[in-house]
Amino acid sequence: MSRTNFDMLLQAGCHFGHLKRKWNPAMAPYIFMERNGIHIIDLHKTVAKIDEAADALKQIAKSGKKILFVATKKQTKDVVAEKAASVNMPYVIERWPGGMLTNFPTIRKAVKKMANIDKLMNDGTYSNLSKREILQITRQRAKLEKNLGSIADLTRLPSALFVIDVMKEAIAVKEANRLGIPVFAIVDTNSDPKDVDFMIPANDDAKDSVEVILNACCAAIAEGLEERKVEKADEKAAKEQAEANAIEDKPKRARKARKDAPAKEEEAAKAEETAEEAPAEA
Repeated sequence: MSRTNFDMLLQAGCHFGHLKRKWNPAMAPYIFMERNGIHIIDLHKTVAKIDEAADALKQIAKSGKKILFVATKKQTKDVVAEKAASVNMPYVIERWPGGMLTNFPTIRKAVKKMANIDKLMNDGTYSNLSKREILQITRQRAKLEKNLGSIADLTRLPSALFVIDVMKEAIAVKEANRLGIPVFAIVDTNSDPKDVDFMIPANDDAKDSVEVILNACCAAIAEGLEERKVEKADEKAAKEQAEANAIEDKPKRARKARKDAPAKEEEAAKAEETAEEAPAEA
């Protein structure tokens, strides 16, 4: 069953592209028609691409890997933050920090710096500082929280990038391409999809358009996480059952060993007698 349908996308305004004069010819296969100088996106193809992307995202989530959502557009960043947080995935909605992926260790150092400041606040060291030092540290902490707070739990490179507007987030896409990280993206008629692995042709400017697509994708991620949880629970149950069986079988093996002991001793005695008689016969 499809995760979205034509009517849902139509109602959200996913079909509105950019002005004809701003189009990118690479998007021609996904344009249905032109109306009043504006390109109209073929939503039947959008539905198919959403399903394709959602299935891939589900498998990534099921394997326990992270997907980094990137949207610094003012009109879409709030909805992206909400949807990414709902499935416990990291996101960047402020300025993209250059080298976020290609220079990941440095970004991790900045995140650790934020954790160290929190430690100062909790262990009492903070109260021994002057007002000026406290003010400087507080401002630094607020800046780090704004830019990197949403990726504090990202301890390694993400396994995929989900981008809203590949033109605005061109640096993020280039970094992901350089590292071989698959890119999922909502691509409008003014963009080039060549650097995107899983593209979704749709309006990337409207909040409703982005939200309806993210609903489908995040639902797939949630399914993957739930399946992973079930698999882990089954593995744990199987392991516990195996351990219980081993404990239960141990007394049985001991009783069998005791039962078989006299017979083994008798066999050993006969073997010794045979060995002693053999030289005498010789």
